[in-house]
Amino acid sequence: MNTTSHESEKPAKGQQVITAYAFIHHNFDGVEKLFVPKRAGTKKFLPGVFELPGGHIDFGETTIDGLKREIFEEFGIHVIIGDPFYVFTYINDVKGSHSIEVIYFAAFEDAIEKINLDPAVHSQLLWIAENELSQILTKEKGEQDPEIKAIKRGFELLRGSKINTL
Repeated sequence: MNTTSHESEKPAKGQQVITAYAFIHHNFDGVEKLFVPKRAGTKKFLPGVFELPGGHIDFGETTIDGLKREIFEEFGIHVIIGDPFYVFTYINDVKGSHSIEVIYFAAFEDAIEKINLDPAVHSQLLWIAENELSQILTKEKGEQDPEIKAIKRGFELLRGSKINTL
């Protein structure tokens, strides 16, 4: 795993950054649960916050290839990427950049027991059901946070909710 690069902390003042994240779900005895790692407390951007796994897409890399790379670098495990289902933007005050975040449905290709946490990147992991979302809410990432809204939408779509159209 690559712990020398911390793209979320690398200055990118005035730049747009593309990021891709995975809504990695797994069925545990009939209950769909979401994989959410907790950012290390030493991180400058959102320390100690639970998040969807993923990260920055390198120049010339597809979002799917970059997402697979990020997850393998951070957890030492391969992932199967499905369809994108949510996109939002935000200003990253640490980097000074404007990020575009694309979220994909995904599943681990390797056995989940093989997940390896690098303590410099993530301090903990959870598998949460839809009704356990409150476990990952914080003052930095509350009900109105775009990623939390994406997680809610992901669970809705897993339940068979219709896709929003204009």
